[in-house]
Amino acid sequence: MKILVASHTYIVDLNCEKLRALSQLEPGIEVTVVVPKSWKPGGVQNTTIETQYRDEGTFRIVPVTNFSQNHQGLLTFGTDLISLLRQFRPQIIQVEQGSRGLAYTQMIALNHLLGLKAKNIFFTWWNLPYELKLPVALLEKYNLNHSHGIISGNQDGAEVLRQRGYKGLIKVMPQLGVDESLFTPKTQPELATKLGIASNDFVVGFVGRFVQEKGLLTLLKALISLQNYPWKLLLLGRGLLQEELIKIATENNFKERLLIVESVPHNEVANYINLMSTLVLPSETTYNFKTLTSVGWKEQFGHVIIEAMACQVPVIGSDSGEIPYVIGDAGLVFPEGDARALASCLMQLIEKPDFAQSLGEMGYQKAMVKYTNKALAKQQFEFYQELVNEGRS
Repeated sequence: MKILVASHTYIVDLNCEKLRALSQLEPGIEVTVVVPKSWKPGGVQNTTIETQYRDEGTFRIVPVTNFSQNHQGLLTFGTDLISLLRQFRPQIIQVEQGSRGLAYTQMIALNHLLGLKAKNIFFTWWNLPYELKLPVALLEKYNLNHSHGIISGNQDGAEVLRQRGYKGLIKVMPQLGVDESLFTPKTQPELATKLGIASNDFVVGFVGRFVQEKGLLTLLKALISLQNYPWKLLLLGRGLLQEELIKIATENNFKERLLIVESVPHNEVANYINLMSTLVLPSETTYNFKTLTSVGWKEQFGHVIIEAMACQVPVIGSDSGEIPYVIGDAGLVFPEGDARALASCLMQLIEKPDFAQSLGEMGYQKAMVKYTNKALAKQQFEFYQELVNEGRS
């Protein structure tokens, strides 16, 4: 099976591991990944990334000339894409730029014009209802009408697409898996000493942006009510709330329990997660955000949850978006914004170490079975087979 995947996501080599695993599942699978020749991610990475061609046999990354260097919806490719499609002749074309991506429209059109007869698939994270105006509404309608299948990163996203009239096959699975060779249980005594973490400290951990919608203020409220317990709060990340978090900690006399670590390289995040007694993702749905085509945000997956699970760290999450589906019965879930309920979850893990250990083990098993790159590659390949076989029946 010849598979072509296009997205700016894969300019980062670490993000390619699932697709590498896909190319190695069985003989006869070839995966070509189309990435923009140059891309400017923005944010903390305020540089333009120039991508390089890589050929690993059944897996290759092909940079293609692109228009728009930092807007995924407006991304389109140059004429060198045509020669690549003619040469490779994929049976599957998957574009991971959402339902309204111009790159997907371009791929659908070229698939038809070149007579490839490939199956058209797109990936989306979007999980809130939205309304579109012309001409974007027509663009999405064209994309949906010509899709043989869709991969949605979450359950709510699949439901939104159903509400928009899509009747074809939808697979729910995340875009990226967890690297179990990197995220694995491993004690970190030297790092603990460096950060001043004692063996009897219950380390409550968070990894992500310090912003309102990630629920950090709710987490602090919960911990304020548990001051009699020997906890420390380890926050990995940065963001606009940092000063407010320090202020709250100071006012409530637990500044010495607050540990903030900024700018940790991804390959070192696992070391910090392994210091945690629990990882908390207390995300909160918000409707403050507005773009041209949508309003609001709720947690689309919570990748750090599966990274913690792979480290056998018990997880606690709010019920925002996909979090309760990711955790299932392998962790604790509380109503978003409910500090008292979150405090109760934390108290259970602090007071019942055997229960905490069993949750950690359940999370680990779930991550290994469902969320490694190889596990996701298998799920994705089975979906492709279903689409190809459906066309033959």
